[in-house]
Amino acid sequence: MMPGATKRLMRAAVALERAVLRCEEVVVPQAGPGEVLVRTRAASICGSDLHMVNTGWGIPAFPAMSGHPGHEAVGEVVESRSERFSEGDLVLTTPHIWDARCFADYQAVDDAHVLKLDPDVDIDTVTLAQQLGTVVYAAKRLPGSLARSLEGQTCLVVGQGSAGLFWDFILTRLGAERIISIEPLAWRRELGQKYGVDDSIDVTGENATQAVKDLTHGAGADLVIEAVGTTETLSQAFHLVRDEGQVVLFGLPESEQPVPFDYSQMFKSRAHVFTVLGSQDEPGLTSYVEAVGLISSGEIDVEPIISHRISISEIDRAFEIATNRVDGAVKIGLTFD
Repeated sequence: MMPGATKRLMRAAVALERAVLRCEEVVVPQAGPGEVLVRTRAASICGSDLHMVNTGWGIPAFPAMSGHPGHEAVGEVVESRSERFSEGDLVLTTPHIWDARCFADYQAVDDAHVLKLDPDVDIDTVTLAQQLGTVVYAAKRLPGSLARSLEGQTCLVVGQGSAGLFWDFILTRLGAERIISIEPLAWRRELGQKYGVDDSIDVTGENATQAVKDLTHGAGADLVIEAVGTTETLSQAFHLVRDEGQVVLFGLPESEQPVPFDYSQMFKSRAHVFTVLGSQDEPGLTSYVEAVGLISSGEIDVEPIISHRISISEIDRAFEIATNRVDGAVKIGLTFD
């Protein structure tokens, strides 16, 4: 930029402090070597964004960098300093959550975390391929035969936000014999049934644990997906799983600090457990490629999951709805018109 030239401004969400997010005017970023500058066409709010903004997990200091922590977005390349992408390419952006900045009109992304899309895809729905891709990636990491087939398995999904709903779909696709969900919100339970849930539990805590025991004749589920990320549901997962069953801790932690953990119950249940992080580093972004294919082919209809579409200029209202889970909230889409 020439000395004295006017810097271009854009709209961007800025987390000013914990649980305080505003849309502000900031300078458009510049693409560095090996990066592309992407004009955001559509984005959506992930449950992990809520954790990060509302608790400070993964955010070292406030105000956070502009556009952070948004990471679910589709946009158009307007400047490329990469040999792999050209101006005009439509792309899904898949940055690490530490570097994510898609809650803005423009974001600079390194070319390893950008996936070129067919120009004819539906922009508003293919945005959800980012989160669906993380579920596809996690399912591949189930041990042995479970990653290929869940035939004969009883699976339990704690939480029916968008991540839990995607798990319903993937577990069904893998042939799970029975899927149980725990979700107190009626509209989310109803959605879960559309994506494969057989039995929905409308209570939480100890009542939900007892309900699972009743449904499984005291045994617990073969596979438990914790898709909420609270301290309570972390420990509860080990009361829901059968002896020597499998637990996937998919929900983002709610604190950087140590949290109470029912190690005794985990020890007694002899549960196998793993966490999920790193889909962005998978060679070829193959789980995201698969997710795009599932959505664009119509194998999964994600439109019912998008409960709201709100302008980036109203990011504070969008986060309020997502956080408070009101007005039928599931997945909040962001528009950039």
